[in-house]
Amino acid sequence: MTARAAVILAAGQGTRMRSPTPKVLHLLAGRTLLDHAIDAAQAMGCEKIVVVVGIHSPAVGENVKKRLGAEAVAIQDPPLGTAHAVLAAKTALAGFDGDVVVTYADCPLLRAPAVLPLFDLRETGADLAVLGFVARDPGDYGRLIIDPQGTLLRIVEAKEADANVLAIKYCNSGVLAADRALLFDLLSQVTNENSKGEYYLTDIVGLAHGRDLHTRAAMAPELAVQGVNSQAELAAAEAIWQGSRRRDALDAGVAMSAPQTVFLCWDTKISAGVTLEPNVVFGPGVTVEAGAQIRAFSHLEGAHVREGAIIGPYARLRPGADIGAGAHIGNFVEVKKVKIGTGAKANHLSYLGDGSVGAGANIGAGTIFCNYDGFEKFDTHVGEGAFIGSNSLLVAPVSVGDRAMTGTGSVITKDVEADALALGRAAQLNKPGWAKAFRAGKEAKKAE
Repeated sequence: MTARAAVILAAGQGTRMRSPTPKVLHLLAGRTLLDHAIDAAQAMGCEKIVVVVGIHSPAVGENVKKRLGAEAVAIQDPPLGTAHAVLAAKTALAGFDGDVVVTYADCPLLRAPAVLPLFDLRETGADLAVLGFVARDPGDYGRLIIDPQGTLLRIVEAKEADANVLAIKYCNSGVLAADRALLFDLLSQVTNENSKGEYYLTDIVGLAHGRDLHTRAAMAPELAVQGVNSQAELAAAEAIWQGSRRRDALDAGVAMSAPQTVFLCWDTKISAGVTLEPNVVFGPGVTVEAGAQIRAFSHLEGAHVREGAIIGPYARLRPGADIGAGAHIGNFVEVKKVKIGTGAKANHLSYLGDGSVGAGANIGAGTIFCNYDGFEKFDTHVGEGAFIGSNSLLVAPVSVGDRAMTGTGSVITKDVEADALALGRAAQLNKPGWAKAFRAGKEAKKAE
């Protein structure tokens, strides 16, 4: 197979987003638009990826460096059009010998299967392959001019098109592939003699045809090439992504009674046999094993839910939560960086942060792991079969041994040995008649 590289264009200013966050760093399914584009390029088998960024958004370049290294960043300065942007990657690809695909960081729904036909066309003799789509409403898209034999003659931008061209529904996605040397040779011939005074990437099709090179187009679904230029378009793309992933989950055996209310993340892993009730939200890094139930209005992020566990309703699992098989995490319970043992239960109104809960332990309602002293965090460990009474405060660092118990309302500041009962509360004092006298005094004062 011919070697493959990708140039991802990410230099647009994204002014229509009306946000201080660069457009391509906005999130779709918990992942930046740029990272979605990089994911797609890697899935195509691209051994080298170059991202073209603008000087107005240094955060984009930093994002690329963290993921791909500094050599993957090319800077377009000033912005003079899409052809000029691709030329900015020429130096970064100087030593590469193979095919280059050009994609866009603001097209998060574009996946490898939609683009791979371009490489197939290259393998079968096309010098230049362009990805198109049939638009329901072509609007401002550039039009693909294709002859009866299937040769792509040229691409005409909507602003440069006459009525006959505007009637064509074959539209340009902007994605194309060619041999590296040919691509940059054609780009060097592009001029800015057009209404916008920009260097259009699309002009290389006409240049290639003028040299009698073989130019072809492959078609992708319109939704696959949908770009994001505004908050409304981002929300629309999110809805498309969520709908697709929910269908995949249902087909894989995940039960959802109201799938339209469940929100998944780009890396959510849910096994067959899991039940998701309405209004469940997944953040990044969640795995749910077979037989688990995620009940309504729960939020999970960075958590692992093991086989047969029950989460919620109204539960929150934060990063580092590891819920054992058959364990129960109930309503208004928050778990952060705690390993919950097999069959353990925390069914009501508790915060468990930093530590562990042993198999079969029971955490009473209102229990708090007091893990933070204002400067550092400390661990709390509850042993197997332990019983933590309701409204207990476990002040970390502290351990409660296997099968030990704490009395309701206790503040536990010292380790509790196995099988012991710990009581950490003041002695009760009853004052006969005090409440009656208190009420009488208050009522008399109110009457005055």
